Amino acid sequence: MSNYPRDEFDNVPESSSRQGAHRSVMAEPRRPLWPIVAFAAAALLIGAAAFLLIPRLTSGTPSANSSTTASTNTTSATPKATTSSPAKTTAAATSKPPVTPSAPPLDKTQPVNVYNGAGIVGLAARVAQQVRSDGWVVPINANWSGVPQPSSVIFYNGSAQKTNAEELGKLLGISRLVDTAELGIPLAVVLGPGAQ
Repeated sequence: MSNYPRDEFDNVPESSSRQGAHRSVMAEPRRPLWPIVAFAAAALLIGAAAFLLIPRLTSGTPSANSSTTASTNTTSATPKATTSSPAKTTAAATSKPPVTPSAPPLDKTQPVNVYNGAGIVGLAARVAQQVRSDGWVVPINANWSGVPQPSSVIFYNGSAQKTNAEELGKLLGISRLVDTAELGIPLAVVLGPGAQ
């Protein structure tokens, strides 16, 4: 029992279904769904238009990779009644043989680093002198601190250095050539086990 005097809140009628100050939670107003549906439909239409129209707009100027595909498609398509000069130009372009890129020229001014991965004392210095005497520039000859190699290898950076790597391989008797940009230098000779 309470020691406080009774007040108006203590007199609750027994027939009332609500007691105390509890209120029912008001339902939040629902947002209309039509703006979301309209946005989704507009995005779908823009995507479909881009998918269908952009290839047609760019087909007038094919890139180097797509020129053979476009030429193949025009020659294999059924002939149409209308003839125009762009179609004749495309047909004439397809009759020419594709131009193969020539190998890059030999450039002995590219720096060649020589590394000893065989563990033979003075091997890198001796091979570096051999490379220098052939006209190459050798700024570094040192011990190899990278991943151990199973055999001697020439690392080259990009297709522009491939001719140089092949020439070094002929000079040193190394047939293993690896194209990599990880070393950050144009050419590197790593002398592995069995190198003399």
